Amino acid sequence: MALQKPESPEEVSGDLLHFIARSPSTFHAVRGMKAALLYAGFQEIREEDEWHIEKGGKYVVTRNGSALIAFSVPEEGGEKFHVVAAHCDSPTFKIKENPEIKAGAYTKLNVEAYGGMIMSTWLDRPLSVAGRLIVRENGHLAEKLVAIDGTMLVIPSVAIHMDRNVNHKKDWNVQTDLLPLYGLSSGKTPFMDVIAASAKVKSEDILSHDLYLYSRVPGTIWGEEREFISSPKLDDLQCAFAAFRGYTMGKKEKTIAVYALFDNEEVGSETARGAGSPFLATVLTRLSLSLGNTYDQTMAMMARSFMISADNAHSIHPNHPEYADPVNQPVINGGIVIKYSARQSYATDAFSAAYFKDLCGKFDIPTQIFTNRSDNPGGSTLGNISNTKVSMPTVDIGLPMLAMHSSWETAGVKDTEYLVHVICEYFA
Repeated sequence: MALQKPESPEEVSGDLLHFIARSPSTFHAVRGMKAALLYAGFQEIREEDEWHIEKGGKYVVTRNGSALIAFSVPEEGGEKFHVVAAHCDSPTFKIKENPEIKAGAYTKLNVEAYGGMIMSTWLDRPLSVAGRLIVRENGHLAEKLVAIDGTMLVIPSVAIHMDRNVNHKKDWNVQTDLLPLYGLSSGKTPFMDVIAASAKVKSEDILSHDLYLYSRVPGTIWGEEREFISSPKLDDLQCAFAAFRGYTMGKKEKTIAVYALFDNEEVGSETARGAGSPFLATVLTRLSLSLGNTYDQTMAMMARSFMISADNAHSIHPNHPEYADPVNQPVINGGIVIKYSARQSYATDAFSAAYFKDLCGKFDIPTQIFTNRSDNPGGSTLGNISNTKVSMPTVDIGLPMLAMHSSWETAGVKDTEYLVHVICEYFA
């Protein structure tokens, strides 16, 4: 069956880079997606309110400002859920409370690592700060998003003349090696004053914050045939974006169509807004009960349902193919990767893999297989973790990439489009 492709792969990846540039923190990514859904006619609902879900309705709910679930209910049918899930966080550095450290001639910021990153890739890069503030406003607590638009910080490396082992295996200590330089100790503008001015609030009204570093290096499409895309945060904003676009393009006429965007995958998902939380299970249960279904009918609906967990995957490395499995070696622009693990790091089983392969095959979308080397356990993702809270057949998939968890990752232009279209057809 021929697949209609209204946009070129490069156009889709150009939109992806625009989305990443406008998502310097999880809070910005969720705000942008929520705004797009509201513009498309979705109704915002809140967890703290009673729900009155109607057939034919479209709804979006957020948690903590950093996780989002959207769903649409068809006029007829709707006896099962079709879910696609991704995450919006990436490895970075979180700024601590009381952030300034005066050290001799310089002022540094006190930070801690968030997630498992390739730390050396953060050195000598233009960096800035984004996240949210909780402020006192008219006698209430209010949330303000902030993103400093300009290079504000650098983590300088040590010259090779002073550290002759800099090109050898190195153990990085965040507290001593990776604190970002803010300014000279003689500077007269406190860091939090800059943050307050950006948010248009008074520094004394800031009660707390969730602030993170982000790379100012802009994403780009490159290669002799424009086949590669490189950017910060491709893991997992590439899948989050492609799944979201496919979700909004899909007709969503037969099943209850659900898009879930989680936070905190990079630190284990076991948080109130991660895939290990009851967020998805609670939303699915509440919407089903609101439609008049019994609890037993709701559990039956979940058993009939399906989830695609979309989180980027490893491509075989051009310089180190020995790190890959001897047989299953995904390549960039080779198609969507289906991820397997005997230790259940991924939720894929024979049925869920077959379902996804069959779906892709109907529209000539290529698929690839990823398994870790048997002597390397590798990482995990959100599919298996989410299944501990809401059980349904689930396939873990991703888009192949190089330098995962670097501050600058590389993936394929064609693969983004492949995922957009298979998710669109999944929701047809």
